[in-house]
Order: sequence, then structure tokens, then C-alpha cells
Amino acid sequence: MVSRMETGLSHYKRRAGTPVIAVQMNLETQGLTYQKWGGTQRAHSGDWIVNNNGECYTVSADSFAATYSEVAPGQYIKTGDVWARQASEDGATPTKEGATAYKAGDMLVFNDPDAQDGYAMSLEKFQSLYEPA
Repeated sequence: MVSRMETGLSHYKRRAGTPVIAVQMNLETQGLTYQKWGGTQRAHSGDWIVNNNGECYTVSADSFAATYSEVAPGQYIKTGDVWARQASEDGATPTKEGATAYKAGDMLVFNDPDAQDGYAMSLEKFQSLYEPA
């Protein structure tokens, strides 16, 4: 286990009033693949298709269940906190769906303090969605 001190992560929560639209992919399928964030992403039966203010992507079933709560039919808020740090150089981070490429200055975001369930996003987008916990 890596400590937060070693990873340089800070603790954040989702800003109020930033819900997503989501549909669970409850279909008999061998899954799907798509290109996003500089790599091939994968989704499986039971995963979620999320529309986050016009940006669409998938979230694994276990990650979605641990971090989102329904507020209206098809509408969810992220209730789980995140831990994040700013990237000092370009790179890619593994995700449950594949990998996400990032640039220096982007935010590396994790759904757990041990930096296991992660993704990346621009600093601007991060600041619009999250605030210090």
C-alpha cells in the first residue's frame, strides 16, 4: 500500500450541483471497446455509460456502485470522495476501462486514497467538478 504522503495526493469532494446522467449496460454482451483519452477503453455487461455534462464514457460496475448515488431516474451524483495530484509530466495512467493519457498540468484523480482506481482530466475540468474535502 502506498501512503498519501508518498503519492502527494490531496483529498477532494464533488461540487454540489454537478450530477451525471447514467445508464447501466445490463445487456447480454461480450463487452465493447472504444477509443477515448488516447487509448482503447473497454466496458462489460453491468458497467455504466455516463454522460458528464456532454462528455460520455464508461465506468466499471464496482467503481460506479462505490462512488455514485441515484438522485432521480437516470440521474446520479458522485458521493465518493477523490484523491488527486497535478501531473508534473506527460504520461498515461491505467484505468479499470483501459488507460488515460494526460499532459503535464492535468490532474491524476483516484477514487481511493491508495491510488488504485484512477483516471486523469484537465485541471480546468477538475476545478469545475471538485473542491477540497
